[in-house]
Amino acid sequence: MIIGEQKRISKNTIPVKPPLERALIVTVNIKGTPQAIPPEASQNELAQLARSAGAEVVEKIVQHLPVPSGAHYAGKGKLEEIRELKETLDYNVVIIDDELTPLQQRNLEDILEVKVIDRVALILDIFAKRARTREGKLQVELAQHRYLLPRLAGQWSHLERLGGGIGTRGPGESQLETDRRLIRRRIQRLEEQLEKVRIQRSLYRQRRKRSGLQTVSLVGYTNAGKSTLLNALSQAGVQAEDRPFTTLDPTTRRIYLPGGRTVLLSDTVGFIRKLPPAIVSAFRATLEELEDADLLLNVVDLSSPYAPEESQMVEDILKDLRLADKPKITVLNKIDRLLPSDRTWNEKDALAYFSELHRSSEPGTVLVSATYRWGLERLSAHIEDLLALQQVAVG
Repeated sequence: MIIGEQKRISKNTIPVKPPLERALIVTVNIKGTPQAIPPEASQNELAQLARSAGAEVVEKIVQHLPVPSGAHYAGKGKLEEIRELKETLDYNVVIIDDELTPLQQRNLEDILEVKVIDRVALILDIFAKRARTREGKLQVELAQHRYLLPRLAGQWSHLERLGGGIGTRGPGESQLETDRRLIRRRIQRLEEQLEKVRIQRSLYRQRRKRSGLQTVSLVGYTNAGKSTLLNALSQAGVQAEDRPFTTLDPTTRRIYLPGGRTVLLSDTVGFIRKLPPAIVSAFRATLEELEDADLLLNVVDLSSPYAPEESQMVEDILKDLRLADKPKITVLNKIDRLLPSDRTWNEKDALAYFSELHRSSEPGTVLVSATYRWGLERLSAHIEDLLALQQVAVG
């Protein structure tokens, strides 16, 4: 009777969400090495990523070392301190602000006796959560498998190899070897599927070129406001939220410029510091959209305290992708967040205020607020002028 009552109660109650994971963030700062962004800022970014993935950040710890420990990432004394904090902070996951080697991850989990993930695993987790299209899901799965493959030994370190007993003599195969073989096979299939996507995209771009439409691609640091700008310029209705990696799947919309020219505007996945090659490689099909773009818009969150450094990181990644010489406009976004709060602002006054502050800005820089649609006329005119010059040069 009691069991029946329990079943009836559980059937009629609303499912309770599992509790948030309580995360402790750890960064090793290399002493004596100039940093584009201080370790505390990197930790704040990682904390934002952790919260975006559904974790509660309970503490952030920085250790300054000449070089991270090859075996444990952090020093043993610091790890003992972190281990002791477990009782008071009740954390159940440690997030490392770098990519760990398989050995480092395995040793950290042995010492701390909690789940340990690194920055790459966290980003991949967010990617998996946000991917919507088949292409996006394939790209994320490929990156996840490439990340997992060298770490399989840690997953199976507690298992012994099969063989050595009655009925098991012979070639045999360990669980680890089986998993490696299966993952390599899955990686190959994913690469084949994404190659088909890449070919389809290439054919689509060729048709697009034959139509005579020029293309503009949005690039920028994650959460710089690219999707909001796409919506503002095209009324696209693309999901835009104040959180990292809202856009994973490329979106292309027509926009109409002041002189009557119609062009295609594409949104792409945002960049971030310490972006591992595995992720860049997995998103090759998407990033090829940038190669064929006639113009890039590097969208910068001007309200970020590290806006110059974030913009430079994007420039560095474009250089790595061999796109540094592509025609480009730097779009300084979110100016509304920096206006003094002692008065009500309109577009004219806001742009005049910032134009005065940024008199030394480079000619290819445009100030906007995508949220309030400020500065879009000047941006559209600038896009049109550059595209017209390109057509003249080609012609």
